[in-house]
Amino acid sequence: MSLLHQIALTLIPGVGDLTARNLLSYCGSAEEVFKAKISSLITIPGIGPLTARAIRHHSEFERAEKELQFIERYKIQTFFITDKSYPARLKNCVDAPLLLYFKGEADLNATKVISVVGTRKATEYGKELCRQLIDDLRIHKPLVVSGLAYGIDSMVHKECIKHSVRTIGVLGHGLDRIYPAVHRSIAEKMIPCGGLLTEFPSTTIPDRENFPKRNRIIAGMADATIVVEASIKGGALITAELANSYNRDVFAYPGRINDEYSTGCNFLIKTNRASLITKVADLEYLLGWSEPKAKQELPQLSLLLNLTEDEKKVATILNNSGGLAVDELAIQSQMAQSKLAVTILGMEMQGLVISLPGKVYKMA
Repeated sequence: MSLLHQIALTLIPGVGDLTARNLLSYCGSAEEVFKAKISSLITIPGIGPLTARAIRHHSEFERAEKELQFIERYKIQTFFITDKSYPARLKNCVDAPLLLYFKGEADLNATKVISVVGTRKATEYGKELCRQLIDDLRIHKPLVVSGLAYGIDSMVHKECIKHSVRTIGVLGHGLDRIYPAVHRSIAEKMIPCGGLLTEFPSTTIPDRENFPKRNRIIAGMADATIVVEASIKGGALITAELANSYNRDVFAYPGRINDEYSTGCNFLIKTNRASLITKVADLEYLLGWSEPKAKQELPQLSLLLNLTEDEKKVATILNNSGGLAVDELAIQSQMAQSKLAVTILGMEMQGLVISLPGKVYKMA
């Protein structure tokens, strides 16, 4: 695969992530997209003559070459949407970024990934919640994702560094800068125990419109999003709404009804957009993060013989794992979500599979 062509594909004016993924599905690779004739491109759904000409006469390869040099110079990792190493949870989101740039050491496909977001004007109440949350979470060795912004975000990253919990900062700009600049020292400490992640190439400035786009990565990378403090308007509620749209769990800490930076959390809970959380035990229960148990024996051979091939595959995976979230089960079984849902339902009706909180399934 040509990284140069992959970068160039992200730079074509008017071609967003959805259109680019459509092009890839028809052409096979980024390189083949640029080789395609206009007459072929316009036969692809969603590609009109203007877009086809923009692709065929694309003039941003010089910029893509400069980005490639930046990546090599600063040892940046890249994850293209078709790469096996691309964050699997994020790849399942319909609007996942085509290309990610990463500087750090963390596994973006860690077993347990949590996003934590909140207001930029954190109160002492919110800061204390962050301290307690990360301190209690560390036993699970999760990857904690946030946005390196003022307030709750930076507090979360600091606590993760303090407790040696891997943490990722998702940026709304390129990796050639840190915004806000006062968080540069935090960012530098995050790289060896987590990292910095962005969809934006170098020289991209932190424009206001970049941050809502950044929020979809924060929501899409994680099993669940936790809102610590938030007003009724702001990025934290946008992130929570995105997480809900991706069918991910959302949790919110409640606050006093007259506290401005608890109104958003209370609203999420009141409207059933988030589950109430007061301690990590709530998270552990709802996500099925119980202590691992010894593997069960496979069901009796007579039972397995009565199962379909898809049911046997699911039974083997669940028995070996002790229990899996539905997204991970879909990845390991290589089954479409719709087909997997029907298979699991049939197994539940036979009493072979039980459903746990957090969309986790295990053998009965």
